Amino acid sequence: MSKNRMGFIGRAFAVLGAATAAAAAVEGNRRPRERDLRTLGIDPANFPDTRRG
Repeated sequence: MSKNRMGFIGRAFAVLGAATAAAAAVEGNRRPRERDLRTLGIDPANFPDTRRG
């Protein structure tokens, strides 16, 4: 397997893991970790506070 393909697969797993963790945090009325938001391409400063409303 080429180095580029391995990088893509690793990145895909990182994104899936971050998405799962962020979704679980939001469902639990918690703020996702900044690392997970950044992995998903979301600026943590622009992420709404999940504890409101």
